[in-house]
Amino acid sequence: MNSIKKYLGILWIILALVAGYYLIVSQAIPQFRSGNPEDLVPAIVYTFVLMPIISGGLLIFGWYSLKGEYDSEKM
Repeated sequence: MNSIKKYLGILWIILALVAGYYLIVSQAIPQFRSGNPEDLVPAIVYTFVLMPIISGGLLIFGWYSLKGEYDSEKM
């Protein structure tokens, strides 16, 4: 079971990178380039609020899983 948790840690890290890439490339950059003032606020929120929270949380969760913090024998 612990090896499955470590493999899932790799999956969480990859998911964090994909989520960060998606938020920046597919959501924020097109809104920055649109030139509309009403698109600027969501682009800033995607870039500086949501992306660090989502990607950082998934990345930390995956890192702890790889380091063995969730192993069964530690509890």
